[in-house]
Amino acid sequence: MKTNQHSLRQWVNFTAIIAAFVTNVLANIAPINGLTIGEISNTFFKEVLITPASYAFAIWGVIYLGLISLAIYQVLPQNREQPRLVQMGYFITFSSLAQIIWVLLFQLQLFLLSVVAMIAILIPLIFLYLRLEINLESVNKKQRWLVNFPLSVYFAWISVATIVNVALGLYTLKWNGRGISPVFWTIIMMVIATIIAGIIRIKRQDLVYTGVFVWALVAIAVRHLDKLPIAATALTLALVLMMLMMIPSRIIKSLF
Repeated sequence: MKTNQHSLRQWVNFTAIIAAFVTNVLANIAPINGLTIGEISNTFFKEVLITPASYAFAIWGVIYLGLISLAIYQVLPQNREQPRLVQMGYFITFSSLAQIIWVLLFQLQLFLLSVVAMIAILIPLIFLYLRLEINLESVNKKQRWLVNFPLSVYFAWISVATIVNVALGLYTLKWNGRGISPVFWTIIMMVIATIIAGIIRIKRQDLVYTGVFVWALVAIAVRHLDKLPIAATALTLALVLMMLMMIPSRIIKSLF
């Protein structure tokens, strides 16, 4: 009975990850209403300053390469009762299903509902990241590359995407920023993002998670080279995170 439950979990997780991947591919090659996600973003939200340059979204290739590798690894018969993979439960399935819903909502231009879907992607990833104690316990090379790496990249980019998606939602509501300029709000959000990444680096020594935020900040700077306050702040914050990444973990542990 328990074997059947484990097998069901494996195949449900595998199917959900593949379904999310296929949905994202179709969203680009056969988009609803003829507009891809990138085209919608560039058409409706070109004034949202927190959005990174278009090339940054190429990270989805790395994300899905990692997630598909995770899907295959966890579905192998010899891993059916592997304790750490059993702990994954169905969290990655919940995130994958929410990812599918987000793609559909965004393409249907239901932007406020897409914010809810994005949060629904993020929450299971938080639980999964904490439950697997990623970067807190020593694991073998396979698990480091096929479990920790994909989940760290995915979790980090969804963390970034949630900040961006909330900004898009506020823009949809025509929020006026309470008298604060869009440039200053963008700087505030970048600082918050940097603090989040810094905390993960200090508490988890997770270079992958932090590196994704560096990638996003540099892409924001590239998109706004004509807006010196944003570009300079983004590059400075990226540099701060890079310096934090270069400090040996043993030193960080001793300091914090």
